[in-house]
Amino acid sequence: MEDYLKLLVELHLSGRRQGPGGDEELRKVIEWAGLTETGPLKIADIGCGTGAGTILLAQQLNAEIIAVDLLSEFVGVLKRNADAQGLSGRIHPLVCSMEELPFANGEFDVIWSEGAIYNMGFERGVDSWKRFLKPGGLLIVSEITWLSYGRPAELEEFWGAVYPEIDTASEKIGVLEKAGYSPLAYFFLPEHCWLDNYYRPMQARFSEFLQKTGNSETARAVVSEEEKEIALYEKYKEFYSYGVYIARNPD
Repeated sequence: MEDYLKLLVELHLSGRRQGPGGDEELRKVIEWAGLTETGPLKIADIGCGTGAGTILLAQQLNAEIIAVDLLSEFVGVLKRNADAQGLSGRIHPLVCSMEELPFANGEFDVIWSEGAIYNMGFERGVDSWKRFLKPGGLLIVSEITWLSYGRPAELEEFWGAVYPEIDTASEKIGVLEKAGYSPLAYFFLPEHCWLDNYYRPMQARFSEFLQKTGNSETARAVVSEEEKEIALYEKYKEFYSYGVYIARNPD
């Protein structure tokens, strides 16, 4: 298992994104949340990966960003990219578990998390992170979300095993309200965020990845699992996506 996880990280380390997303969609969130109208901001980017979103946030906003990820390999790439673009003064990388964040109550104007909150669970994550937001601060997270009430059994079985908390947007908004947030906006990521921005670039790396790892059995297993996930999305993409949720802390 350790070798599998190590190789999974290796496959994703050279990718610009470690999950579905897009620059256009990030700019849409910034506009909808009204972030360009305020500043300076202090932002926690939780589960930042190699920092595609972090870098764009720093370029678009007057903000200090604490970029958090559990994997030092990802954080290292983020740091090099921030340095190369002259953003090291505003992006502060932190290797840390999202479950043990060393932040003060009311420290942040924005908590931002793209495709990462599932690691601790949506309900637990939004509840535990709320105390780090200032009154009126914003929570902006993307979370795997059903797009309809009826789903094929094969799809239900897959996501039921991988992430039982997957649910509809209405249920996720209910979780936010229960945790004390005021939901402001929601949209789901379109197909190109999955295929053009994430899956196709990853597929293009498979051959080099297998060659680099000596075409080992474990490396082939990593590629096989990724191919299965891609095939599932291509077959059932109308039934699920990442939902992007914007909510305010009214406290």
